[in-house]
Amino acid sequence: MHNSVKTLFATSALIFGSQLLVAPAFANSGCGFEEESQGFMATCGEEKQEVIMTGIVTTEALEKDLPGYAQEYQNYTTDAEQIAALKQISQPTEIVVIIGTWCPDCHRETPRFMRLIEEANNPNISVTYIGVDRAKQDPEGLAANYEFTRIPTFIIQQKGEEIGRIVERPEVSLEADLVKILK
Repeated sequence: MHNSVKTLFATSALIFGSQLLVAPAFANSGCGFEEESQGFMATCGEEKQEVIMTGIVTTEALEKDLPGYAQEYQNYTTDAEQIAALKQISQPTEIVVIIGTWCPDCHRETPRFMRLIEEANNPNISVTYIGVDRAKQDPEGLAANYEFTRIPTFIIQQKGEEIGRIVERPEVSLEADLVKILK
């Protein structure tokens, strides 16, 4: 379905199969968004057809609609010791993950992060995924609230303040780097 998109849509919801997705915007081939489309869906050329989700992106949309995400999620083995440490985090923690669904590093790291967050299953840790286009923008300007140059960027915040980041790839592993930031 994604590869056959040839028109612009300026709505705020899209139905994939039986699932209604609200908020993420899509664009083909990585160009900027057309002004009249307000960023929801755009096509730019026939040479490279790909889906780019922008704005708030759900884990369900990533797993369902992007090739490789579900497989990377399933194949990733987390570090049990680090997951145990993440389960013990008692301070409310917000993590903003800025991703590009067109980005190879994001295809590797985002599903792994989704897996470790699910395994940690800590209600004190909340995650928001913001998708950006190749210009590292989204139509709502959400990513512009964070200073970043590379993706994925995992921004860890407590009490409204940034306490650390994981940029592009972890030093050890996502869970080990996250535990190190949160200690």
